[in-house]
Amino acid sequence: MDQSNIRNFCIIAHIDHGKSTLADRFLEITGTVRPQDMRAQFLDQMDLERERGITIKGKAVSMFHRAPDGTDYQLNLIDTPGHVDFSYEVSRALAAAEGALLVVDASQGIEAQTIANTLLAMEYDLMLIPVVNKVDLPQAEPQRVAAELQQVFGFREDEVLFVSAKEGTGANEVLNAIVERVPPPSGEGSSPLRALVFDSSYNPYKGIIAHIRVEDGQVNSGQRLQVMSSGRVAEIMEVGAFSPAPEPTASLVAGQVGYVATGFKDVRECSVGDTLTDASGPANEPLPGYVPLKSMVFAGLYASDGEDFARLRAALEKLQLNDASLTIEPESSSALGFGFRCGFLGLMHMDIVQERLEREYGLDLIVTAPSVAYQVVTSRGETIVVDSPSKLPPPNETSEIREPVLGLTIVVPNRFVGAIMELMHSRRSEFKRMEYIQGLAEQREGQSGDGSDHARVVLEYRMPLVEMLADFYNQLKSRTQGYASLDYSLEGYEAASLVKVDILINQQPVEALSMIVHRDRATAHGRAVAQRLREAIPRQLFEVPIQAAIGGRIIARETVRALRKDVLAKCYGGDVTRKRKLLEKQREGKRRLKMVGKVEMPQEAFLTLLKIGSEE
Repeated sequence: MDQSNIRNFCIIAHIDHGKSTLADRFLEITGTVRPQDMRAQFLDQMDLERERGITIKGKAVSMFHRAPDGTDYQLNLIDTPGHVDFSYEVSRALAAAEGALLVVDASQGIEAQTIANTLLAMEYDLMLIPVVNKVDLPQAEPQRVAAELQQVFGFREDEVLFVSAKEGTGANEVLNAIVERVPPPSGEGSSPLRALVFDSSYNPYKGIIAHIRVEDGQVNSGQRLQVMSSGRVAEIMEVGAFSPAPEPTASLVAGQVGYVATGFKDVRECSVGDTLTDASGPANEPLPGYVPLKSMVFAGLYASDGEDFARLRAALEKLQLNDASLTIEPESSSALGFGFRCGFLGLMHMDIVQERLEREYGLDLIVTAPSVAYQVVTSRGETIVVDSPSKLPPPNETSEIREPVLGLTIVVPNRFVGAIMELMHSRRSEFKRMEYIQGLAEQREGQSGDGSDHARVVLEYRMPLVEMLADFYNQLKSRTQGYASLDYSLEGYEAASLVKVDILINQQPVEALSMIVHRDRATAHGRAVAQRLREAIPRQLFEVPIQAAIGGRIIARETVRALRKDVLAKCYGGDVTRKRKLLEKQREGKRRLKMVGKVEMPQEAFLTLLKIGSEE
């Protein structure tokens, strides 16, 4: 395929605006998938994606399209996720493309993630093609949404395309627009090979399968490749393209997207962002790669059965190969044994990783309460990063604790502005600005009191990241009847009055339940956790005290009452001293059992911290 006839593009949009459905129509029109094999959301192959109706992993596929002038073009598409927690997948897709389809729902209009993904695409200097989707819906307002795109992003009126991905209307015009507007790749076919690894997976027979975009040169089957970051050399076992299933080919030329089977067995030998080159004639400079994202949410992952620790390690390493935004670090707990401290991009990302480990690798997991990473300035002036309450230095060695702060963008119909402001006020947030997407005349017309309200508002806030962990997203959706959309990014760290709240079960601290919270909320938080744990921990043969403490000061206490065995059942007569002797013997046994007894901690005890949100 001639390089001038290749087009690399991706689809970006907010959640549920029709990215995957539009990709289905492209597969049908180009004949990439046979009609008898076609199904809805074809590129979403994972069970989790199909069950939840969301895209989790970006998917690459090569299609061939004949333009109106009769020329055949190779279109390399990367379908991307829409949820904010998977924005890293979007950034990797943008780096491997020259153009992007910006898909917007004709009934919902511009949402928070639409704005975030568009700004990201502009950073990569991609050619943007605005597409208004779902024009077939009864409540669709395509002209209003097209006007929004012109107002917010500066598109011209003739640039906006109107499609119905469900019915296929206008999809062929979109493919023609990609051919006309998206520039061909600019790589040099005669230069030394440089291929960017934008994703990867693991195959037990072929080793690491690297998904690559060839920037310069050519990749051939049987060629010896070198990973420029590590210097490791491998002989290619297979070269191919995604059509959409992996399909072996003889070679990949500059500008094409495909895969190579490297044969590497160690997941650390070839990672996302690496540059592959020819071992016999290597390139001088690697490609820029990707800026590694910093994890925002941390949690401990432990196997319920301690003997599964090795299986958990192997599963996490393979998952990390497929999900470069996941970070892992070994840790141990006196209550839970050996496990890993894992870093995630958000709560949805954490939930997906946990479910994939349980489904794909058959693991039974205990996941501790999520926390965030703090910057701690010690009394000696050193700054350390603390991603677990157990790593926090004692108060006498701490000078200052800084917490991560998010920049939030919330897009919501104007009738819910009061509910949003009330929610944000309870979350230690700082208001930045508010802007109406439509003009004042449209705003007055749009106050119809129903879900199709025209006047929508963009609200911007600064809020501590830890406030998002306690049921924030559910509260946001419930208070706005599901109409609010959210995007966030890390803005930096700010000093705050924070303390560590320890949870003691039977006088023994359980580090997995410890939390770093704001001093003003420490007592309420400790009391709420103690009350929840009293309900979650099963009763023992001895009394179990549950305490919340800041340092050596107890701030809350609850007690799990002991199960009482009737030791007087067989004592049906005789002197009262016989009963006293039996009761005294029972009391002494309970006292001794309390000293040596071990309280079993169910998974619900760790989930209890997730449920404490609006109650506080």
